[in-house]
Amino acid sequence: MPTVYKVLGQAAPVSLLDTNIYTVPAATQVIISSITVCNRGTDDATFRVWVAVNSVVTANNQYIYYDVPIAGNDTFIATVGITIDAADQVRVRGGGTGGSNLTFQLFGSEIT
Repeated sequence: MPTVYKVLGQAAPVSLLDTNIYTVPAATQVIISSITVCNRGTDDATFRVWVAVNSVVTANNQYIYYDVPIAGNDTFIATVGITIDAADQVRVRGGGTGGSNLTFQLFGSEIT
């Protein structure tokens, strides 16, 4: 079972828009090692990150981070170790005044 270490996804979504940043490919397992959120603007913002198992519709039980505040010109970094399976999706959303200035990145390993 080869392991590939990589940038799993990057997104800079429009504020208040739920955005799929990564979908696990078929016959693959993934370990998410870290999640970063960079606020490129000067206005404060909030963000959400969640995992939709088997790409189901968003529900309250999926959230990892929910409306976490992030100051202008700041970066949030989390070392996590989350395991996800084929067809699972990681979704993100920015909110608040500076919500459109957020960049999300997901780093980890794909195991096939």
